[in-house]
Amino acid sequence: MANHKSADKRARQTIRKTNLNQRILSQVKTNFNRFNDNLGKKNIEEATNSFRLYNSSLSKALKRGIIKKQNVSRKLSSLSDKLKKIS
Repeated sequence: MANHKSADKRARQTIRKTNLNQRILSQVKTNFNRFNDNLGKKNIEEATNSFRLYNSSLSKALKRGIIKKQNVSRKLSSLSDKLKKIS
C-alpha cells in the first residue's frame, strides 16, 4: 500500500498502462498466429491481409515503446520473405 498520495496515483497509472500494454501485445500475438495459419494453408490473399494487420499492430506496439524498432524490423523482414516465397 502506498504511503503518499503521489505514490498511490503512480500505482494506479502503472496498472492502467500495464493493462493497455498487455492488450496491445495480445493483439500482436493474435495477428502473428493468424498470419502463420494463413501461410500454412498457402492462402495468399488472406496471408497478405493478415500480414498488413500484423504490421499495423507491431507499429502500434513500437509507437508505445513496448517493442524495440530493430525487433519490429527483423520480424517484418523475415515474414515478408516467407510471404514472397509462397506467392
